[in-house]
Amino acid sequence: MSPRPDSRRRWWHVTRPRDGSPPDPGTGDAPGAHEPAPPEEAAPSGVSVRPLPADGASPERTGSWRAGLSLEQLRRTAGVDPGREGRSAALSVRALRLMTLILAVTLAYYGAGRLGLLRQVVVEGATVTPLWLPSGVAVAALFAFGPRISPGIALGMLAVTSSISPVSWYSVLIAVGNTLAPLASWYLLRLVGFRPSLERLRDGLALVFLGALGGMTVSAAVGTGTLLATDKILMANAWPVWAAWWAGDALGVLVVVPVLVVLIRPRLPRDVLGWVELLGLLLVTAAVTLVAIYSPLDLLFVVFPLLIWAALRFELTGSAPAALIVSVLAVTAATNQKGPFAGRAMGEIMVNLQAFNVSVALTGLLLSSLVTERRHVRERIEDACQELAEVVDTLAPGASGRRARGAEGTGPEEDEGRGSTGAGWGAG
Repeated sequence: MSPRPDSRRRWWHVTRPRDGSPPDPGTGDAPGAHEPAPPEEAAPSGVSVRPLPADGASPERTGSWRAGLSLEQLRRTAGVDPGREGRSAALSVRALRLMTLILAVTLAYYGAGRLGLLRQVVVEGATVTPLWLPSGVAVAALFAFGPRISPGIALGMLAVTSSISPVSWYSVLIAVGNTLAPLASWYLLRLVGFRPSLERLRDGLALVFLGALGGMTVSAAVGTGTLLATDKILMANAWPVWAAWWAGDALGVLVVVPVLVVLIRPRLPRDVLGWVELLGLLLVTAAVTLVAIYSPLDLLFVVFPLLIWAALRFELTGSAPAALIVSVLAVTAATNQKGPFAGRAMGEIMVNLQAFNVSVALTGLLLSSLVTERRHVRERIEDACQELAEVVDTLAPGASGRRARGAEGTGPEEDEGRGSTGAGWGAG
């Protein structure tokens, strides 16, 4: 029986003759003879397939067989992976981005190093910097971009040393030490769950004792060992040189990392009066520090109330710039041997300077971290109270409002009537 004219004709449909004889696969309704093949059916693998004829004959015998290979199959046949081009492009973009980051870290390290070289002191025949700013730049860069940018630290250190002397194996060892020290700090801080935002007291303590005082021992050890190997210092002078080197690198971490955190995640005043107070506080800090440093009297302690004020009022946004100003001015006076640093031996100057700078950094950093942590705790408590009030309003509409109005209307007289004296009230 032949299909109806309006029925959908399948390419594998074979019409049986009316006399009941077996159908001829090469005749009848085979579309290869008088109609185009229908749309091909694509298999999940991407290869276009067609079902076999009803009598099991191969598609070639019907005269309608066509190769249904898709573009993806042709690529596979030719040995070309369709995702290889995309992966290659992605790898190229990642490599370009990584090279850009390494170059940026190199430039930042070199710039900070040139600033650090403006103030140098000679300790037991070795030239050291009391405040090595690049160490803080390196630690901050590692937390921002990961250890993959460590070649930028090494290249930056090589660029700094090459600006003052020809590159040699001595400078290469120094660059290796200055690269391993920030990596050690980064690893130690990650072990204790350090957060670069410095919003917890434990983060401030970790940065001081692990990031600064702990990790920077590596650079000081490598630098001092290199000086000993090249006979630039004597073995008897190794300890003072190591201490000066270590203190300069550690102070760079304590001073620079908080400033970079403020620049990346600023918490600025919201009104004009707040800006006026912040800028005025920084100007007053600089003026008082200059007076205290260049005064014939030992007045360095007068800067600490200003640091406390900055930490209490503006947290890290105020304490970090204030500590940087005080440290830079103190280093300038120490290298010039002015004020309280005049008339002293260089070893004694370095001890007094580093003790003062570390105290300044600790005061501003730890106090601001403590204040920020307390503020976050208060905000979480307020949010919990707000959520609780919303739950109460949902269960009993208006209950929280009535309780709030009742609490506002309760005065000292009502408290006395209830028998509660309060804190210092109604003692008589």
